[in-house]
Amino acid sequence: MITGALRQTGQLFALAAEVVRAVFRRPFQFREFVEQFWFVAGVTILPAALVSIPFGAVIALQVGSLTEQLGAQSFTGGASVLAVVQQASPLIVALLIAGAGGSAICADLGSRKIREELDAMEVMGVSPVQRLVVPRVLGAMGVAVLLNGLVSVVGILGGYFFNVIMQGGTPGAYLSSFSALAQLPDLYVSELKALVFGFIAGIVAAYRGLHPRGGPKGVGDAVNQSVVITFLLLFFVNMVMTAVYLQIVPPKGG
Repeated sequence: MITGALRQTGQLFALAAEVVRAVFRRPFQFREFVEQFWFVAGVTILPAALVSIPFGAVIALQVGSLTEQLGAQSFTGGASVLAVVQQASPLIVALLIAGAGGSAICADLGSRKIREELDAMEVMGVSPVQRLVVPRVLGAMGVAVLLNGLVSVVGILGGYFFNVIMQGGTPGAYLSSFSALAQLPDLYVSELKALVFGFIAGIVAAYRGLHPRGGPKGVGDAVNQSVVITFLLLFFVNMVMTAVYLQIVPPKGG
């Protein structure tokens, strides 16, 4: 079991390296990239916007209750907005990319594999990684970066509404505390997280799709495995990136 896990981990990293090399190889499959970008965006935009509203509301309500107990109500806006931008928004985007877009990528590549289409492409001298995997991974990364901005805005607006309306906060205090605590690197790390998470989701989905087991049932199992593995990797990578960011970038005013 351990040997098999290590072998699959090595193959996953090898696929990631091959995808990075194939990005700069010509010809670039621009039409396939646009189609995959549009597909992933179409299945994730509405769910991301709907999910971000309760996320922003829960964070605002919880942070508002905590700051009220500590007597620091003026910092409710800044704390809740930072939590949405730095943590909630990239994770929401990544989970939706992995759950909706990644599962579709895995199912598509897996079905092509069991129909031996990928083997036929290799016989004809066409690289399946360059032709199929690279456009899908880049599409997932592009959608993740753009969708992260949408989720951040919607989450902040939801938190603002619930803090001001439900908890009796003032709009001026909400905005002023945000400008007092937030800084541009917070947005940069959020977009970087979204980019990395989109890459991880695309690579894991492509890897499991390229290695299904047991025919059509194996494709379904590969889709489930890709989603679970992606979730585990995302939370681990998020922890590492957050710890590194907090060590490198000092807090505003610190």
